[in-house]
Amino acid sequence: MLARFLTIALLIIILFLVDWYVFQAIRTVSHNLSWRSQRVIFWVYWAIFLITVATIILFTLTRGTPATHFRMYLVSTLFIIFASKLVVVVFLLLDDGIRLMKYIVNYIFSNAPNQPTPAKIVISRNEFLNKVALVMGAIPFTAFIYGMVSGAYNYRVKKVTLRFPNLPAAFQGYRALQISDLHTGSFNSSKPLQKAVALINRQRADLIFFTGDLVNNVATEVHPFMPTLKNITAPDGVFSILGNHDYGDYVSWPDQAAKTGNLNRLKEAHQQMGWRLLLNEHAVINKAGEKIAVLGVENWSSRLHFPKYGNLGQAHTGTESIPFKILLSHDPSHWDGEINSNFRDIDLTLSGHTHGMQFGVNIAGFKWSPVQYVYKQWAGLYKKGAQYLYVNTGLGFLGYPGRVGFLPEITIFELKRA
Repeated sequence: MLARFLTIALLIIILFLVDWYVFQAIRTVSHNLSWRSQRVIFWVYWAIFLITVATIILFTLTRGTPATHFRMYLVSTLFIIFASKLVVVVFLLLDDGIRLMKYIVNYIFSNAPNQPTPAKIVISRNEFLNKVALVMGAIPFTAFIYGMVSGAYNYRVKKVTLRFPNLPAAFQGYRALQISDLHTGSFNSSKPLQKAVALINRQRADLIFFTGDLVNNVATEVHPFMPTLKNITAPDGVFSILGNHDYGDYVSWPDQAAKTGNLNRLKEAHQQMGWRLLLNEHAVINKAGEKIAVLGVENWSSRLHFPKYGNLGQAHTGTESIPFKILLSHDPSHWDGEINSNFRDIDLTLSGHTHGMQFGVNIAGFKWSPVQYVYKQWAGLYKKGAQYLYVNTGLGFLGYPGRVGFLPEITIFELKRA
């Protein structure tokens, strides 16, 4: 208890120091405003700090209670404000570094006749650089707020054409669609998912894949949305797998039986929606006498803090004679961890998990996100030898209720013979 109190106290002190430092810039650029305007700015600025402190204390005292959408949006907004202030701090430190150097130079030469004493030295350009700092801080703030207002449900369809020499002739032009990371516990209405389902069905895919993380923590999160998700259809069916969030590993259960019951309820939800959940197993798709195999594994990660429930060897057994194989594996680290070294006859692996961190730069010819420093393969298409990996950045969101750069994604693959 004492350790938690000290941690909270330290966090509040850090928040205060950052706010005090940034406030110096605000005070500098607003000094020409009326006294009344300056007071309004003062009270609004420090009111946000007090709200942040109160939120930290309250959420600490109510730790372990079910998350609400109000809490999610409140915490995200306060975090966005704080993160934007950190950008301001970076530029203010640069400004202060320049000012310090100028001060030292002036101090050294202040002994010359008629030069001001060190105490009277005035460093110029302070106001200009502080304005630059505040403008730079406003950029991520605006982007993140826009991502909450518009990006979270701005569904995009990506079309990918892949060519394989071993694709059976009957599957020439075959269309497979992937969605991933729905995180239904983050939705407060079924309307956005209704929009997504309509868009999915308009693609007229032959086969649909869902690559894990149906919920955030518990099976009941998906129940309100099952009637909507049940409407996802394709001639050759909908196949799904589990993601790391689906196992309830991030919940404190009273006992193992409660956790197992939760997972069983989630598996039943897949079945009730008409999705075939692949648990370290495979299915065979037949077309005009020719076959392809769809393999699905439980979560398997090479990252130490994520579980290894998957058994690819078990899923692969029985597919040796099938010429073309698609694997559904939630975590893309599985590709380098096992797939492209031990299972080289898997032609295409479909993953999710990363979300593109829901933030980054994603323009033609260039993509960047902080998640790339954690995952080597984190968004889009990758190839090694004859094998492909595609990492879908997800349809839902987790934590931050928005998306910047990496918008919610529906991927349609057209398979062709090389």
